[in-house]
Amino acid sequence: MSDIINGPLIKVENLNKSFISGTENLHVLKGINFSAYEGGSIAISGSSGSGKSTFLNIIGGLDRCDTGSVAVDGINITGFSENELSIFRQNKIGFIFQFHYLLKDFTALENVMLPAYMAGINKKEAVEKAAMLLSEMKLDARYNHYPSQLSGGERQRVAAARAMVNDPELILADEPTGNLDPYNSSLAADLLFSGTEKFGKTLIIVTHDKNLASRASLRYVLENGLLANTEEDSK
Repeated sequence: MSDIINGPLIKVENLNKSFISGTENLHVLKGINFSAYEGGSIAISGSSGSGKSTFLNIIGGLDRCDTGSVAVDGINITGFSENELSIFRQNKIGFIFQFHYLLKDFTALENVMLPAYMAGINKKEAVEKAAMLLSEMKLDARYNHYPSQLSGGERQRVAAARAMVNDPELILADEPTGNLDPYNSSLAADLLFSGTEKFGKTLIIVTHDKNLASRASLRYVLENGLLANTEEDSK
């Protein structure tokens, strides 16, 4: 839990990011300012190539901005070394990607418990935690199945459980239902939102799916390098 009760969990100030493509300089993020507070959910939409994933990766310490700053829990991570960023990600962030990136030679239970075990939690506790999270994802009967034995929706739910196993404050999900059929997309979304709400996580989702985006408390659109708030729930 953050020690900074009243401040934002994430504070982004004047964020800029460019890429070189051939002879062209692509300025994908143009002075973005953004804040997110503990709890709740945020959806970021935008056209392909608009910089949504880049923005998410910078917040999560997977990429670096050109100028500007990102603070998490009041700590500016912008100047962190690679080792510091690795520790930050392990302790603060849970990632869910469009492609689940499960280890094919490990069972669902092993895939979920492994990050906790690597973070120093004893094996028995790591297994118990993984089993509890898989149960939350309605996968009680699939603990000992390998990724190849799971459906696409089940694999993505395993990935969601893995993202939460180290009890991070922030879950970052990049197109988490992008490869799923409508039924599995809806089920995965239900469990993702209910799981993060139950465990008090802040959820930021990048998605093309309007139905998925509509479920978030706050909704933003990233266009022409700028982030605009589109709507806030009345709830």
